[in-house]
Amino acid sequence: MDQMTLYILIAAAVLVLYIIFLYNRLVVLRNRINEAEAGIDVQLKRRADLIPNLVETVKGYAKHEKELLENIAKARSSLLNAQTMQEKAEANNMLSDTLKSLFAVSENYPELKANENFLQLQRQLEDTEDKIAYSRQFYNTSVLEYNNQIQVFPSNIVANLFNFTPRQFFSTEDKKNIEVKF
Repeated sequence: MDQMTLYILIAAAVLVLYIIFLYNRLVVLRNRINEAEAGIDVQLKRRADLIPNLVETVKGYAKHEKELLENIAKARSSLLNAQTMQEKAEANNMLSDTLKSLFAVSENYPELKANENFLQLQRQLEDTEDKIAYSRQFYNTSVLEYNNQIQVFPSNIVANLFNFTPRQFFSTEDKKNIEVKF
């Protein structure tokens, strides 16, 4: 084996190792997105699980707010049935809007605002909202890093070879947090 053949074999080996490195990097980034998506799902489910207790508490005080309570139930159902990140984001926005309405209406019921169960649910919901915001940020950061990696040279070549596709961000229409303090 002459020296030129040795150099070609070494160059080919380095290229193969580099492709393996890029592939593994893309897999790690994709898995981080999957982890982040699961984190969002956990927090959205936790939030959805708080809603029935909140609705039951409000029902006892605000019996004539039936339409609002039905809208909350519909929004919760949409959130639980959402499959894609886009559907989850839209359902999350819908639920946020209905919860804002609920807390605005609760201002009209002083007994409700003083109810310990209602106050505890408010605190839990506020905590969950913070966790959703953190999970959403982690997810979006992971998506940004992954999408950048599959679009920049030379990793875009490896991404195309192995069918790595861009992921969607989890976005909200209203960037403000839900206000649950009285």
